[in-house]
Amino acid sequence: MTIRFGLLGAGRIGKVHAKAVTGDANARLVAVADAMPAAAQAIADQYGCELRSIEAMAAASDIDAVVICTPTDTHADLIELFVKAGKAVFCEKPIDLSLDRVKACLSVVRAHKGTLMVGFNRRFDPHFRAVRAEIDKGSIGKVEMAVITSRDPGAPPVEYIGRSGGIFRDMTIHDFDMARFLLGEEIEDVVATAAVLVDPAIGTAGDFDSVQVLLRTASGRQAVISNSRRATYGYDQRIEVHGSAGMVSAENQRPVSIEVAGAQGYTRPPLHDFFMTRYTEAYAAEIATFIAAMAGTGKAEPSGEDGLIALALAEAALKSVAERRVVRLAEVLA
Repeated sequence: MTIRFGLLGAGRIGKVHAKAVTGDANARLVAVADAMPAAAQAIADQYGCELRSIEAMAAASDIDAVVICTPTDTHADLIELFVKAGKAVFCEKPIDLSLDRVKACLSVVRAHKGTLMVGFNRRFDPHFRAVRAEIDKGSIGKVEMAVITSRDPGAPPVEYIGRSGGIFRDMTIHDFDMARFLLGEEIEDVVATAAVLVDPAIGTAGDFDSVQVLLRTASGRQAVISNSRRATYGYDQRIEVHGSAGMVSAENQRPVSIEVAGAQGYTRPPLHDFFMTRYTEAYAAEIATFIAAMAGTGKAEPSGEDGLIALALAEAALKSVAERRVVRLAEVLA
């Protein structure tokens, strides 16, 4: 069974997903759409697909599914459009920056019995999945604590801040989903601190560039998240999970995993420079999972509900920073 795809958005993440779709033997990229015709044409030329409008894709009989890589403020509307058209939808996170809008969108998905998968790609990283596999095997006993480190090599342009929804909704949201993935229990309490240590202009724009978050489940399991918009040494991505019988961790990955020893000591190559190269395998694996779900041999997870909870955790973190207190997730989901 070959799943026929339409790609909405031909920017940086669109290019990543175009590569993932065309690299899967069970998929074919049929069409691409973008507000910038030149960007769409570049993907069409590279992969031999057509340029089509969004409306034409929704009405097309030769498209089974779409991958949404457009700006965040278009996600919910597009999800609803394509679910109503009977297409399966893979959408980059977040579904929207408003919890109410996400809830309304998910109601439409349920009403039309649609398939929706949200792009939390880190669940599919082979190293992080290996950590989860050891947890599931019982190698470290009962999970007690997790530490998640995620630091970008540099801050985004200030004009990006307003569109992205800020660091908690744009960057930490991946780590909120990863915390749930690793802890194996739903999070109840959120405590967050935030500062502007990298670029004063980010603070002027109303956001932060350096944050720490403590999450706690009902049983007392905890996760600590550390985010920074500046890591001079590369794209810093690490996790560690501590349990009653041991610990399992995934260290930073490098394009070339070697170590050179000499009179001056030991040296290793630099880290990946950003997510496009660090998570190449993860992007391919999540698209493969989406295809398997459409074929009836897997689940479309992370789901829209996973996207809702991750956004709610971001809202709780913002509320915790603003009010300097512990925030219960139920407060923001009510």
